Amino acid sequence: MNMTIPRVFIAATRQNDGKTTTSLGLMAALQKHYNRVGYIKPVGQRFVEVAEQKIDEDTVLMDSIYQLNCPLVDMSPIAIEPDFTRKYLQSANYDALVKRIQLAFDRVAWEKDFVLCEGSGHAGVGSVFDLSNARVAKLLGAKVIIVTQGGIGRPIDEVCLNQALFEKEGVEVMGVIINKVHLEKLDYITEFARRGLKRKGLELLGVLPYRQILSNPTMEIIHDELGAEILNRPQQISNLVEEVVVGAMGVHNTMSSFRPGVMIITPGDREDIILAAAGTVINQPRNGLAGIVLTGGVRPNSEVLKLIQEMPFPVLLADQGSYLVASTVHDLIVKTRSTDLDKIAVIRDLVAEHIDVKKILTSL
Repeated sequence: MNMTIPRVFIAATRQNDGKTTTSLGLMAALQKHYNRVGYIKPVGQRFVEVAEQKIDEDTVLMDSIYQLNCPLVDMSPIAIEPDFTRKYLQSANYDALVKRIQLAFDRVAWEKDFVLCEGSGHAGVGSVFDLSNARVAKLLGAKVIIVTQGGIGRPIDEVCLNQALFEKEGVEVMGVIINKVHLEKLDYITEFARRGLKRKGLELLGVLPYRQILSNPTMEIIHDELGAEILNRPQQISNLVEEVVVGAMGVHNTMSSFRPGVMIITPGDREDIILAAAGTVINQPRNGLAGIVLTGGVRPNSEVLKLIQEMPFPVLLADQGSYLVASTVHDLIVKTRSTDLDKIAVIRDLVAEHIDVKKILTSL
């Protein structure tokens, strides 16, 4: 396997700590130092079907943004299907999986100047089929950056736990990035996290401030999560949802919530609220909602549907009731998509400003 190309492996202390966000921003930063940067996510747990191949969704995201000029199947050599673990425990094929990862890395690294490797969670993820993140980093000969979230005590505790498993595999943890820190605590956490990590022999490579926009879902994500029907052809399917209002009260009270960034959840037979929303768009087009979700599978009558067709924001029809829709939206795990151009710009700026990329390159 190619062992000469510089590489780094991005891991995290737990799921949804910001590993993919960090990778996405680092890719842009690395491209300022290297002409040709490759990417690989050796083991992926969330996949989509692309040309009859199971490809990790983060790989699809990175390729769609950066046009990485490498087959997707090489950037995502192993996708964990629902019965993958059971099949492995019945008949282990470890050597074949290792060979697949290493051959894929060689193809990704071909004619590249640097390769960014993204893990699939904390150091132990994948241990059940003998390909933990720590083991995969070892197989790739990569040093590791651990991404963790906010605070001082708990993040450092969790980093040390992960560091122990990486060290057991003979992998060096080159540093830590702390994500989602509220701006008013940024200097404080930077100072004391650096001290705490230094006591453990670790470098603090950066602290990323919390940005609400990165946690806000879009109407497109909500549509996909609910499996809802789109009742119109909106101009802004990727509207950011900043606030959710359940329209269970009278129409006049609901109208007080009509402002940009608000998504209204209301039963499909609340035609008074739908008509009020239509009137707001006509009178104040700049103050349109993020969108509306009609619940209970109740389709409005034909006259109201005609008005919905003219609305510039998405109007969705969900089979679920209002409570379940609201709960689903509240519990959403928001993942960045290639269409989230504003979010991607924020991520690039955050990484460029707050992560010491030169220190990373020097350590390699």
